[in-house]
Amino acid sequence: MKLSILAFLLTISSIATTFAQQMTAEEKTKYEKAITERAEKIVVGLNLADQRKYTKVRDIIKDQYSNLNDIHSARDLKVKQIKELQKDNKAERDSALAKETRNSEIALGKLHKKYIAKLSAQLTSEQVDLVKNGMTYNVLPITYKAYQEEILTLTEDQKKQILAWLTEAREHAMDAESSDKKHAWFGKYKGRINNYLSAAGYDLKKEGIAWEQRRKAKAVAN
Repeated sequence: MKLSILAFLLTISSIATTFAQQMTAEEKTKYEKAITERAEKIVVGLNLADQRKYTKVRDIIKDQYSNLNDIHSARDLKVKQIKELQKDNKAERDSALAKETRNSEIALGKLHKKYIAKLSAQLTSEQVDLVKNGMTYNVLPITYKAYQEEILTLTEDQKKQILAWLTEAREHAMDAESSDKKHAWFGKYKGRINNYLSAAGYDLKKEGIAWEQRRKAKAVAN
């Protein structure tokens, strides 16, 4: 029998509460320890002399991991519930799933802005960038450096565009819930960059082969 709209909404609204009750005390302790250590590794690289600021920034980052997890976990539970409740009605199921995706994206966007504001109140823009890189495995600086080493004839405008797209990718990757999904954001933008460079006349396969030859020659020389 089809659930009423009211019953459906009440079921969905209860999911966050259900999620909050799922972790045992031991699991919560382990989780808090894990995200605190993760935040600690990032803050160490900032070389903050003020211990109070060090602790404050660490806790801001730790809380961000926790808040991101809350949004992603609640979304996943809602998606599962929608699929179960609307398994026989594809139109309503797809509509509800699309709405849930929009809602989670809005929530992540708001959280992202608040997070950056909190960091910016404590750190310089350069230090904020280091935090962003720390949350995304330093993919931006590594990839940007690689493009410049692979293609030696990049113009300044091309370098600027590559950096802009990698920076945009990083903003999305910061809010992703797993390593794979963080890397997927960079993969998406690297595809855009490669298309851009191909359209500019670069033979990326040829450039890649030449780059590999240079690296091998350098390794032999050293």
